[in-house]
Amino acid sequence: MNAIASTLEPIVGNSNIYTWGNLDPSWQERIKPAIAPDTLPDSIVYPSTSEQLAQVIALAHSQHYHLLPCGNGSKLGWGGIGKDVDVVVSTKHLNQIIDHAVGDLTVTVEAGVKLADLQAILAKTGQFLGLDPAYPQEATIGGIIATADSGSLSQRYGGVRDMLLGISFVRSDGQIAKAGGRVVKNVAGYDLMKLFTGSYGTLGIITQATFRLYPLPEAAETIVLTGEMDGIASAIKTVLASALTPTALDLLSPKLVTELGIGQDMGLMVRFQSVADSVKEQCARIQSVAEQLGLRNSFYSNGDDTSLWESLANSIGKSRQSSTIVCKIGVLPTAAAKTFNTLESLGGLGVIHVRSGLGKVWFDSEAVSSEMIKTMRSYCESEQGFLTVLEAPITLKQELDIWGYQGNGLDVMRGIKQKFDPENVLSPGRFVGGI
Repeated sequence: MNAIASTLEPIVGNSNIYTWGNLDPSWQERIKPAIAPDTLPDSIVYPSTSEQLAQVIALAHSQHYHLLPCGNGSKLGWGGIGKDVDVVVSTKHLNQIIDHAVGDLTVTVEAGVKLADLQAILAKTGQFLGLDPAYPQEATIGGIIATADSGSLSQRYGGVRDMLLGISFVRSDGQIAKAGGRVVKNVAGYDLMKLFTGSYGTLGIITQATFRLYPLPEAAETIVLTGEMDGIASAIKTVLASALTPTALDLLSPKLVTELGIGQDMGLMVRFQSVADSVKEQCARIQSVAEQLGLRNSFYSNGDDTSLWESLANSIGKSRQSSTIVCKIGVLPTAAAKTFNTLESLGGLGVIHVRSGLGKVWFDSEAVSSEMIKTMRSYCESEQGFLTVLEAPITLKQELDIWGYQGNGLDVMRGIKQKFDPENVLSPGRFVGGI
């Protein structure tokens, strides 16, 4: 056993630690995009309890090891390139549901719980968590928080930080800490939940999280509009300016619309979930808007509605390959359709999926250069938006500033990192500005 692994083995046991050479190849492929190619980690460790995790981090702190935290590894390829990573720490074995307060509409779970498993359990009580991130069958709660990946439902329910009520985490020195609580009306302590959301494991390793829940809606229906860019853009503006309350408002590229078999032009999927009468009335209003704008429309209700959104998730998931580039774009909702056309005109695109101004673009890396990405980023910035490279081959990440951050908060971010992790133990180099 390697030197570092031998120091961790007494903490987690021989069955919960693997040296790099003995690691399953599928895990190796998940880890490689997150680290510099010439610095493979010594091992990967799977603590079974929060206490074990705390001991692992305390040892790493004392020995000056660099750690790369993860859950199930589904989004390890997102973010910057880790520097000099010694050990990968996975929370996938921290997978217990701690408390489900059905009457209070809250749930507390460990970080390694998979979202799909949690949703299935919550559904038995007529509740759900308003998140639908990428790779929902694989994604763990800790990873979803760390990457702030919320999905289409953010149109109605907000992002991860809007549903997060409390967290427990292990500090970089191995001490267990917590913030927030287990009730919706909570004012205890600093709002570390927002700080940890989207921090890519650079401030601490989350062990538990408490979320607010929502009742499962009585009815659901999706109306799909297809047509030319101008008509789709007008439809988006009309919906956003109205009193309508869509659960999701997703813009799809013509290629993705074709793959789903719902048309051939640019598409807009508008989903409503509420009491049956409200759903029918709101869909009828969208249909009226579509007819006025000369857009084709089709309805999907009950099981068809669910199948349509599952097909969308599957189509996006199929685009995931080792050579794929995934970018996160953000523009004003009113500029989303125009942005689509501009990006497509550059060529080389795979799948484009935007939820009301915020979404992801999938590229074939052989058709896209770093200069093309810089051009797309400049365009997004000209529309008061941004473009971040989430996932890409290492060689391309080394040519780019993947974050493209233009704000004035970098010094503040570095100061926060210094306070939380002065020894740079956690996820070194993975965040904005090489933090």
